Amino acid sequence: MSAVKFELGQDGIAVVTLDMPGRSMNVLNEELMGPYAEALTRIETDAAVKGVVLTSGKPEFLAGADLDTVYKITEAQQAFDLAEAFKSLLRRMEKCEKPIVCALNGTALGGGLELALACNYRVALNNPKAKFGLPEVKLGLLPGGGGTQRLPRIIGIQGALEMMTQGSELRVDQAVKKGIVNETADSIEDMIAKARAWAVANPKALQPWDVKGFKFPGGDSKHPAIAQIWAIAPSMANAKAFGNYPAIKHIASCVFEGGITDIDTGLKVESRYFAACVLSQESKNMMNTLWYQLNSIKKGQSRPSAPAKSTVKKVGILGAGMMGAGIAYVSAKVGIEVVLIDATQEGADKGKAYSTNLLDKAIAKKRSTPEKKEALLGLITATTDYSKLEGADLVIEAVFEDRAVKADVTAKAEAVIPATAVYASNTSTLPITGLAEASKRPNQFIGLHFFSPVDKMPLVEIIMGEKTDDETLAKGFDYVQQIGKTPIVVNDSRGFFTSRVFGTFLMEAAAMVGEGVHPRSIEMAGLEAGMPMPPLALYDEVSLSLSLLIMKQTKKDMEAAGQTFPDHPGYKTLITVAEKHGRIGKKDGKGFYDYTPAGKTLWKGLSEEFPLAKEQPSSQEIQDRLMYIQANEAARCLQEKVLRSVADGNIGSIFGLGFAPFTGGMLQFINAKGLPQFVKRCEELAAKYGERFKPASMLVELAAQGKKLEDNLA
Repeated sequence: MSAVKFELGQDGIAVVTLDMPGRSMNVLNEELMGPYAEALTRIETDAAVKGVVLTSGKPEFLAGADLDTVYKITEAQQAFDLAEAFKSLLRRMEKCEKPIVCALNGTALGGGLELALACNYRVALNNPKAKFGLPEVKLGLLPGGGGTQRLPRIIGIQGALEMMTQGSELRVDQAVKKGIVNETADSIEDMIAKARAWAVANPKALQPWDVKGFKFPGGDSKHPAIAQIWAIAPSMANAKAFGNYPAIKHIASCVFEGGITDIDTGLKVESRYFAACVLSQESKNMMNTLWYQLNSIKKGQSRPSAPAKSTVKKVGILGAGMMGAGIAYVSAKVGIEVVLIDATQEGADKGKAYSTNLLDKAIAKKRSTPEKKEALLGLITATTDYSKLEGADLVIEAVFEDRAVKADVTAKAEAVIPATAVYASNTSTLPITGLAEASKRPNQFIGLHFFSPVDKMPLVEIIMGEKTDDETLAKGFDYVQQIGKTPIVVNDSRGFFTSRVFGTFLMEAAAMVGEGVHPRSIEMAGLEAGMPMPPLALYDEVSLSLSLLIMKQTKKDMEAAGQTFPDHPGYKTLITVAEKHGRIGKKDGKGFYDYTPAGKTLWKGLSEEFPLAKEQPSSQEIQDRLMYIQANEAARCLQEKVLRSVADGNIGSIFGLGFAPFTGGMLQFINAKGLPQFVKRCEELAAKYGERFKPASMLVELAAQGKKLEDNLA
């Protein structure tokens, strides 16, 4: 059975349908491109074919390139040849002197959109789920099928640069506004009819760039208005990426060079830069983690296979603060009935108002409607009455980080909810096993650690207590996917994985302040290393008072268990700033920074309290301390079986903590450095700054064996 269907109509218009057998989605590989090349030969040679409508037999048009092929490339020539082979097909389409219209029934990303751009006209179905874009940069790549050349020639250089360097994905109406989609239709039949009509009406269609005298919309690379872009583009890119994402620079180079040459020269230029991207370590890191490992997680790598898939119909949320309110919103958004409980009605109503505010913003941006707002809010019951939890499939506790408070609401909820219901805590640090002691059914007690703000952050960390059973894990996993989040699964420990590792980043920055390292140097090094926020500013966001509270609680718990609380040089800094000077963070208007209406500035008192050292470390030294301490702690989590897989560690660190995506996550960071080199550098840092940098014994052993950190995934 062929992946391409060819149906020639009496009007001479052939409907060519991409429909790969045995797949839910079309992908660009030899299985599809071979038959498509044959169909193209018929289009070129058969005089009965007057024009073409290109469409898909799948719900989506075309997902893009088969990354398995790209990931395995080891030589530049291989990458160059792969790009050129696809582009030669697209140029044949453009030069066949017959109109080819793309009927986009669904999503076209990457190579899928590049194929559509090579058509003379594009009609899209008004499909609210459809997305159009060239998101290759998110995997460290650039569009290698002509996207860097055709898109600027269709929508202009500036718009194309923004789309490709940001990896933007557009809805149908946005694609129309940009000029990527020419026309829309409300049904499949109407879409095909409109596409066919255009082909009939334009028998001699040529691409604009193949017509003599073609000019770029808005000007080519030499145009004065566009020349300004090239003057500021490198600095703007570096301001955000700090040179960590070579694909951004390569995309800009492709567009610039393509903007002063003809289309065919530009296409060859693109293939060369594509090869450079494919061979980069950054791309290998990102493809490995953000494609292979992420897909493995999405397919249920960490979910027990036995329990049947479940769906939550009613969820109870205890605590209507920022976290509880956010969980209520994302649950109601997918049609789940929500009971939002707080100690006071005022608090509960305020929690519900969080959803109102988000929906009002969405309506203002035309991303929602008053009807959808009313429907969503109708699903949320804000109350103080625990009896309203009756019939809930799941209860999520999101109250203050205090064991007594959490135990109290657990007892109140369990008195009402069904025997089959799962009870979850949104705690970020307190061990689940200990919290489950307040439950009458610890086997149905689990941690669901959301990240703030809940509506934006894609990750949920699922924590298994000692008595949590597989059925409970499966139900928790299914709920996380039901609300559109990515789940990682970890075993119970203090701080679990994300909070534990995150703490090392913040504390190392605090330690450096105490040593007299210039605070501005610390902040810049954090950004240059690829972190989304500098550590001291992030400390203020989290709040120094909360960190102190957790620290004191941890010390108390460890001493009660007969354990020694590990000293850290960052504690002294934290206590000095927060307790001595009462600077507890952004919410209070003062922490490591001073916050005023004019903006924020580093607190001048830091240099008085912690005099600057005569010898300042290099930026690389600071970066190493901030990054190696996190990666090494992640390895310890894997060694202690807190982390259950390498994939969970990498995805959790990027999606939950923003750990430099170009590295592929904390554990891939170690792999990319090479385990022997990573171990050696950790030993150097330990000798200089203390035992906390001592490499995890697992890494020492694997380095000696010539192995790396990986999961044995089927």
